[in-house]
Amino acid sequence: MLLTRQTLPKTIPDIAALDDLLCRPTQALIDDLKKVEGDIMILGVAGKMGPTLAGLAKAAAPDRRVIGVARFSDAGVKDWLHARGVETINCDLLDEAAINALPKAPNIVFMAGRKFGAEGDLSLTWAMNAHVPALVAQAFPSSRIVAFSTGCVYPFVPVDGKGSTEEMAPNPPGEYAQSCVGRERMFEYFSHKFGTSGRLFRLNYAIDMRYGVLHDIATKVLSGVPIDVSLGHVNFIWQGDASAQALRCLVHCTSPTSPINVSGHEILSVRDLAQKFGARFGRSPVLTGKEEPTAWLTDTSKAVELFGLPVVDTEQLIAWTADWVSRAMPSLGKPTKYEVRDGRY
Repeated sequence: MLLTRQTLPKTIPDIAALDDLLCRPTQALIDDLKKVEGDIMILGVAGKMGPTLAGLAKAAAPDRRVIGVARFSDAGVKDWLHARGVETINCDLLDEAAINALPKAPNIVFMAGRKFGAEGDLSLTWAMNAHVPALVAQAFPSSRIVAFSTGCVYPFVPVDGKGSTEEMAPNPPGEYAQSCVGRERMFEYFSHKFGTSGRLFRLNYAIDMRYGVLHDIATKVLSGVPIDVSLGHVNFIWQGDASAQALRCLVHCTSPTSPINVSGHEILSVRDLAQKFGARFGRSPVLTGKEEPTAWLTDTSKAVELFGLPVVDTEQLIAWTADWVSRAMPSLGKPTKYEVRDGRY
């Protein structure tokens, strides 16, 4: 079954159904992948988003080799990928020789990186977010490389505007976000040097039922935990839509590589989102603080022009999340820390 607005379920009953939904392609994704030839290799596939992105790629292009590369410290991820028809290769991406031994796939989705706990070992954060991209860019000079980045590379912008555009110069607070600028600069440098085509995929807050901004807010509302609204505005996107746009970027690579903002097209109030969950749960959210005039927000006009609006809209995401959280369904236990304003994750 293709993913369309008409085929979206009213609720997502369990993890198996969630995975199936995240791996369901749209016709637009199928059509776009037909425009690029060759295998698709996903580096850093074992993170939160990587497995279902790989599964989505295989579902959209079943006759194509899709290869997932990671250390696979959780063997269950490998089994899950194999069940979806995705090949796997064990590789430590900090090992230059191991990277150079990987197959020279013409299509690369780079998802490796370090965020959670970044402040705990900043040298490792910089190694993963800047050194590894340099190694990968040198190993695959002839490939298309869609490199996952983050909207956190931008400075804070006024909440009454449209968000940061791709033309805005990166100038973020905190070493984590600075290391993400480093990641982009490495891909940019070697793209100029080798003529490598690519995209810098500046993603703001993918939403999966098990984690994300909505999961964080809903969980706090249900349990009565105070919600700080000082960082009071966000934008976010369903993880399946984000994965599809990342894969479709393979058709829209540029040389030299260039950034593209990916998130929801709406700027949303944390206070309003909390109140919507409160109405669904029959309890008033506990709100603290006062909204600051700036936040991390991106303008996704370019992505909307290329890909159209996301298939899953905000109201659907709220409904799914409220149902999931109210049933105490599994959580990854990884808060987005969307409310952090000093860049210390």
